[in-house]
Amino acid sequence: MGKSFCALFKKDCRMLVSGKFFLMALGFLVLYTAYVNLGYIRFMQMPPYNVYLYDPTGIQTEKSPLVQIVSSMEAMDAVLLSDANGVGLDASAGEVRVVLYKGAEHVDRHRADYALSLLEPSASPAPEVLGTNTPEQKARKEITCELLFFELAAVGFLGIAAVLFKEKGMGVIRVHAILPVRKDLFLLSKLAVFLLSDLAFAVLLTLLNVGLNDGAAVLPAVLLQTAILSLMMALVGLLCALLLKDFRQFTLAYLVIAIFAATPVFLSANTSIKLDWIGYHPFYHVYMGLKNAYFGTDISPAYYAGAAGVIALLFLVVRLAFHREIGKEG
Repeated sequence: MGKSFCALFKKDCRMLVSGKFFLMALGFLVLYTAYVNLGYIRFMQMPPYNVYLYDPTGIQTEKSPLVQIVSSMEAMDAVLLSDANGVGLDASAGEVRVVLYKGAEHVDRHRADYALSLLEPSASPAPEVLGTNTPEQKARKEITCELLFFELAAVGFLGIAAVLFKEKGMGVIRVHAILPVRKDLFLLSKLAVFLLSDLAFAVLLTLLNVGLNDGAAVLPAVLLQTAILSLMMALVGLLCALLLKDFRQFTLAYLVIAIFAATPVFLSANTSIKLDWIGYHPFYHVYMGLKNAYFGTDISPAYYAGAAGVIALLFLVVRLAFHREIGKEG
């Protein structure tokens, strides 16, 4: 059994090499790393909000040293024109009036509250520390999590299905129907090679984009979540290859997963758009498991029990479809 599994595993590796699967994964790894380090991190670096105060009567005596004094409203208009993220405070009429260029509503409220807090720093409550990550570390972990999830759930799934449809067209299933080996080894070797390739991809992506020290600290938890998602997507890819006639039919299933499954997850987890039903979306819990792994947040044992149950159920369904396909071929 061990020799048969090794032979199937080597054959699957050669098939992935000939199908340019590893080359595609390497290309996406380079693309993601360049995007994170040369584009995303620089784009996400926001300068602090500068606060400008016009106070001709000098009534604001407790202001923070961070507040910059301007001599007139004309000077404030000029400085805000060159610094659109800045916030102006007009105290010329006694009551402080906030002056700023309009942007997103929640960001504007934050800018105004920050500027007003600088007028009475001693009365402002101490900020609550939510984590130990710097803004750059937080941004790196978030985008790396999103890219890894997208790679496994969409791009990697597309590559898996392409290779499997190629094998099906070559009559590989027909050959396995007559080989004197356990039929389940065909499925297990496929799962093993895709799992190992995804784990290697997760290691490189995490270390290159999160950093060696931070990446190594979260890597065990990340690899566990990667294994869960990888096995799920590999099993779904196997099921599509067994049930669908050709790769063109698979396109519809791919669109459902890439658009209707992954998109709501990204919107609910990373934007202000909140969907009431997202808690019933299975991909949402997998994504949050991966995100919690990157940030060191505890994950409920019920999640692991549910994930194990889904993987086991998918394997049984794929096994049934595989034996049904073998019966048709044999």
